[in-house]
Amino acid sequence: MMFRLSLSRRLVAIGGAGFLALWIVLISFYYLANGLSRTASNPPPGQIAAIVTLLKSEPSARWPALLDAVSSPILDLSIIENDLGPENALDLWEDPGYGIYREVLGGDLLSIRLLVPERRFRRPRLFQGVLNPVQFRIRLSPDRVLVMETRTPFIVSWFGLPAGLGAGLIGTLFAVAALIVLHREIRPLTRLAAIVDRIDPVGAPVVLPKLKGAAPETQALLKAFDRLQTRLHAIVRARLALIGGIQHDVRTFATRLRLRVEHIPNETEREKAAADIDDMIELLDNALLAGRAGVGALDEELLDLVPLLEAEVMDRRAAGAHLTLAALPPETAMVIGDRLALRRVFANLIDNALKYGGAAHLALAIEAEWLRVTVDDEGSGIPADWREVLTEPFVRLEPSRARKTGGAGLGLAVARNLVEAHGGRLEIDDAPGGGARLSVRLYLFGSR
Repeated sequence: MMFRLSLSRRLVAIGGAGFLALWIVLISFYYLANGLSRTASNPPPGQIAAIVTLLKSEPSARWPALLDAVSSPILDLSIIENDLGPENALDLWEDPGYGIYREVLGGDLLSIRLLVPERRFRRPRLFQGVLNPVQFRIRLSPDRVLVMETRTPFIVSWFGLPAGLGAGLIGTLFAVAALIVLHREIRPLTRLAAIVDRIDPVGAPVVLPKLKGAAPETQALLKAFDRLQTRLHAIVRARLALIGGIQHDVRTFATRLRLRVEHIPNETEREKAAADIDDMIELLDNALLAGRAGVGALDEELLDLVPLLEAEVMDRRAAGAHLTLAALPPETAMVIGDRLALRRVFANLIDNALKYGGAAHLALAIEAEWLRVTVDDEGSGIPADWREVLTEPFVRLEPSRARKTGGAGLGLAVARNLVEAHGGRLEIDDAPGGGARLSVRLYLFGSR
């Protein structure tokens, strides 16, 4: 059965494993720096030989003082009168690890034994240390024997290594297991992040992965994203339905108003009222298109920009506007986009040029993978510090927002949003002959 630990508990487990791994590293450095290997836990053969030589060179009356001087918690020395070995001891004379003592001490070395507390003589199964001293017996004189017992000041394993290294090894294994668990937790989060990036509020819902065995927090996050995706789709559907319903009803009211406007006796007032109704419908159309572009709900079809631009130019020429359309390239200017949205883009740019610049001069060019449509006017131009903010909603160079000086300031903002929704760019610059130039760049069909 898999333990369903929370993410916080798993992080605590990783921290504990890391502490154990650090423990083994510190113990290893200490062990290596002090030379506490298995052979170093016993006195060096040269030290024993030096002690024996010192004792032999001094009278026996001084031996107790010398033994006190060289004894330590690691090394215990005493002198006895006979060589009767301990009963509970394991003979190490033939052990290869102690052969160096036989070579250095020669015939003076009488025995090497491992003292064990049990009656059965065997090596301890797991640990050896203070309970299992090694005893050396060296002859000092015909009737005196030096007994030297060496003890390790710390518990060591049967390898001769400190027991802490074993604990550190276990900690390292726990750390590896913790890293594996952490990897299993991070990998679903990475997959989840990649899937969330593909969530489209107007497209089909994205199927989120099934995270078996994941932490409860990770599963809760997955469910939260699923609920968020559902709410986004519901909000977008409601928003588009609301805007569409408002547009339908307002057009119905506008049609009724047009019929009533025809009964206004004063021709000037009648024309102003009709113009207000047209502006209201245009404002509503701009808002609906901008809303659809913001949620990616524009239609896509293969379009040729040449007849689309020609239709916009001919409509305004028929109304007496000053427009020119430069010679078009012989190639077809095909793009993938929403016909109504692109017509709104170019209509807004042309009307903006006619309203503020008195004329509109259009040109279409193919530049590598781009189609570039430019609209130049004959006005005073747009200051450089205004070009970035002028495409924001309700921003105008003339701030009064009076009807006689222009619209509500949505034309360029809607045009920019629609162009960017097609993957293009809207740029503002100076026209070669003076005035402002607005350029629309769209991807040429087949270039991507």
